[in-house]
Amino acid sequence: MKIPQNRLDREFYRHQKEYERKALEVLRSGWYVLGGEVKAFEEEFAAFVGTKYCVGLASGLDALWMSFRALGVKEGDEVIVQGNTYIASVMGITMNGAKPVFVEPNSYYNMDVDKIEERITKRTKAILVVHLYGQAAKMDKIVELCKKYQLFLVEDCAQSHGASFQGRMTGSFGEIGCFSFYPSKNIGGFGDGGAIVTNVESIYKEMRIMRNYGSEKRYYNKMVGTNSRLDEIQAGLLRVKLCHEKELTKERQDIARMYLTGICNESILLPEIEKGATSVWHQFVVRCKRRDELQKYLEKNGIGTIIHYPIPPHLAEAYEYLGFGEGDLPVTEEYGKEVLSLPMFSGMHTKEVEEVIEACNRFS
Repeated sequence: MKIPQNRLDREFYRHQKEYERKALEVLRSGWYVLGGEVKAFEEEFAAFVGTKYCVGLASGLDALWMSFRALGVKEGDEVIVQGNTYIASVMGITMNGAKPVFVEPNSYYNMDVDKIEERITKRTKAILVVHLYGQAAKMDKIVELCKKYQLFLVEDCAQSHGASFQGRMTGSFGEIGCFSFYPSKNIGGFGDGGAIVTNVESIYKEMRIMRNYGSEKRYYNKMVGTNSRLDEIQAGLLRVKLCHEKELTKERQDIARMYLTGICNESILLPEIEKGATSVWHQFVVRCKRRDELQKYLEKNGIGTIIHYPIPPHLAEAYEYLGFGEGDLPVTEEYGKEVLSLPMFSGMHTKEVEEVIEACNRFS
């Protein structure tokens, strides 16, 4: 039995008729950019997150860099971000000329809130919280620090659609929540896509203008904007998927529960959930001191895995100019050498989950 780390077709076939009906509806409408589907999705997604506004964009990266631009983050400013995130989080900062200030992660793989305050300086403009692997970060302390030091709070929710902390959805805590709808995400489209959510009307209005060449009215440009528009087909298909969010999330949580109760191997460290937080299990990430051996072993047994992420941003070639070296973020770097994502996807069969568990338990 071959089990990939992820596959996208099973969820499609489960709701095939709904997706195809919506795609044909959009194609036959004759309106393909910034139409009724985008408007409806924005309203529905804002309601889902619990914010007043949503702006559909072309990607999660666009959501990040455009958010910092809208907040006035610029060269000379600093933005605090965790060290073990995906590099797109950092790119959202540096594309505006600002400097990322890295904070080590905690044992739940999110930002260690007890290490944030010591990194705040006179140049700090914002904190970028990443809800990594689908688990909500510990938001109470972070919100408190942002208020204390008058910092903007931006949330990277690319992996946390539907996760919450103390009953409140990720994306609703700060000035802006940034989402990706890349196909592999829990609420993923069938191509690139993204969005921001906010409760601030001025940010909402500016982002709508910025995404469309800086134009509020056709051919009248208020600013130098960009082309970052969620298209009608993606918005329509995302509306279908959003209707099934509860069942999709429950499915992943059921798979995770099987892993957590079934994998019993002292060599494999299982993930934990922080008190007050929920996880939608975008990834099921384990750690192993012999990670590369474990990955090869599982591959030989027909089980696919992925490393999220082998090279932390501060050691990436793209950020050599920041002057970091090995050993500067020891916890982040340790995780990069030990983390491994087991198979986790919609439509995964119970027998497949059991096979992964058995293979993990046989590893020695």
